[in-house]
Amino acid sequence: MPLARSLSVTSLSGLEEWDEEFDLEDAVLFEIAWEVANKVGGIYTVIQTKARLTAEEWGENYFLVGPYVESNVRTQVELIEPTNPVLKRTIDKMNSSGCKVYFGRWLIEGSPYVVLIDVAFTAWSLDSWKRELWDLCDIGVPWFDREANDAVLFGFLTAWLLGEFAAQSEEPPHIVAHFHEWLAGLGLVLCRHRKLPIATIFTTHATLLGRYLCAGSVDFYNKLADFNVDKEAGDRQIYHRYCLERAAAHCAHVFTTVSQITAIEAEYLLKRAPDIVTPNGLNVKKFSAVHEFQNLHAQSKNRIQEFVRGHFYGHLDFNLDKTLFLFIAGRYEFSNKGADIFLEALARLNYLLRVNHSDVTVIAFFIMPARTNNFNVETLKGQAVRKQLWDTAQTVKERFGKKLYESLLVGQLPDVSKILDKEDFTIMKRAIFATQRQCQPPICTHNMLEDSGDPILNCVRRIGLFNSSADRVKIIFHPEFLSSTSPLLPMDYEEFVRGCHLGVFPSYYEPWGYTPAECTVMGIPSISTNLSGFGCFMEEHIADPSAYGAFFILYLYLHPGPSIQNLKVIFCVIIAQLQNGLMWFFSSFPDTYMYDLHKPTSTSGFRYPRPASVPPSPALSRHSSPRHSEAEDNDEDERYDEDVEAEKDRVNIRQPYALPFKNKSSAVPGANGNGDVSSQPVRTSEFLENICPFDMFWYCFSSTSSATQ
Repeated sequence: MPLARSLSVTSLSGLEEWDEEFDLEDAVLFEIAWEVANKVGGIYTVIQTKARLTAEEWGENYFLVGPYVESNVRTQVELIEPTNPVLKRTIDKMNSSGCKVYFGRWLIEGSPYVVLIDVAFTAWSLDSWKRELWDLCDIGVPWFDREANDAVLFGFLTAWLLGEFAAQSEEPPHIVAHFHEWLAGLGLVLCRHRKLPIATIFTTHATLLGRYLCAGSVDFYNKLADFNVDKEAGDRQIYHRYCLERAAAHCAHVFTTVSQITAIEAEYLLKRAPDIVTPNGLNVKKFSAVHEFQNLHAQSKNRIQEFVRGHFYGHLDFNLDKTLFLFIAGRYEFSNKGADIFLEALARLNYLLRVNHSDVTVIAFFIMPARTNNFNVETLKGQAVRKQLWDTAQTVKERFGKKLYESLLVGQLPDVSKILDKEDFTIMKRAIFATQRQCQPPICTHNMLEDSGDPILNCVRRIGLFNSSADRVKIIFHPEFLSSTSPLLPMDYEEFVRGCHLGVFPSYYEPWGYTPAECTVMGIPSISTNLSGFGCFMEEHIADPSAYGAFFILYLYLHPGPSIQNLKVIFCVIIAQLQNGLMWFFSSFPDTYMYDLHKPTSTSGFRYPRPASVPPSPALSRHSSPRHSEAEDNDEDERYDEDVEAEKDRVNIRQPYALPFKNKSSAVPGANGNGDVSSQPVRTSEFLENICPFDMFWYCFSSTSSATQ
């Protein structure tokens, strides 16, 4: 959709009135972000996935601007001479004035041009630029905040680049500058203050204050309208960052954000409602080979299994064919991303599998980058032992094959007891002794710099999931982005996702959420929340998200118990289906496995219909507790019989029937019926219902069922 022009565009000094449509050959687009060729978080994915289409539309007049990071440039950027004569004069002028600016092509799909600025080379100007920032905007940046210092340097250099480009242009230019997040926002503020003839766009992908508030375990969404933003930012020592972000939002001609839930957040915290909501997208072209989903899953799963064989050497007493791979990935924000809920649910799942003597093993991967100094020695040793065992097996196999061949040549059936001689057994025994291990398989694949204060490791210590033989749930914490060049787990993120069975993203604060979106386009089921931008988008545009492999859990309660219990029961139901080998058939071959469609719920506006296939979700989609249940009026007297319904599931492969309740709060898994307020969910306010009214699904079990214990 074309951006609606802001009225304030006409206030630009030296900029002529724009027609509704103008020739792109006369316009230049600069897209400025700290994550251009510099992977930090989701903005990197945003820019990377839209680069091809943007480059096709704007051609030679599209330039990405980011920081120069030598380690990234070596592997991601091809440095070349600028092709645009105006930009070449601009870069030459800046380099002759004491800057270091590089030009090249980013080696991603679309190969867009990038302008990379070395902020460290101009660090000598930091104090004078801070003083100028204070004089212009009354924003002071403390000396100890390195990230904010980088933002100041990057902002002034970006404004310098844009101003110099405008000055070097022979005719009045049509320049559009699109800034992402607060780290790049200062450049926008300076462009407006210096009255540069540039149309500016500012996109916030997540508000700074919102991220910090949610990490502080506050009732964020219900109290959004009541926060004293200046006090909250000051208490968290981010007031200067908050001021930079808020100034950029107010100075921009067009202010956008990525989801409706973040738009409401920005209105209350940044005090400006976005002009446009621009949901993030994915380039699904590389994911479009649906007929190959099953094969790609099998290939990637085999590679993960090889890693697991090495990681658990000496304790590989579980069947990999009955092992499920779950994962959570993203920015390392323990509570915001739902890692706390995930771990608690895994602990309960582990207990449930153990007491029922299940032969299913669940391995949960945590792919969240943290501060490390190197790989864990024990982890590397595991992969070395695995390779050694493979070499030993190949050696014995060659000797066996040679003797078998010689026996067949003389026309005799081989004597199996004589084909393997004493030397072969000696080789194999030595290999077996080499796999003996005196310690448990490691939780973390790397050496953490702050092991004692790491939230994931501390939670693992508290819940006692130490990868022991008795545990049916294993934990692997990989505190680094995945890469095909890694000596430990040589897989790109996309390959890894394809090899897993379920992505789990129970985020409390997730303005968009690329991880569940990526799972969906790759045919992997995922669990998300109704507080994520992607979740809200799916609910708005998809009649039944669960039919597309997206599982949404209820997260509208202050007390975490119901959410944890709900997530645990979801795991149980999914495990039951995966054991039957159904999940991958349903998600990979939707046109083959038909079932009777349920009566669709009434929706407003256009929605994509439910596909005519058995959905990956084993549960019936229902309204969340604050909303009225249609079933309450129709089936009040029915009672749930778990054994009967389980038998129906096995026979018909249908979704389990959910028991209607008069008082839905009592139906929350984990809530008891004795009136204990501490275990009852807290009802959300009308405010939150208006933000994102969701049809959430519940897995309901009777109070006497062992599944709820």
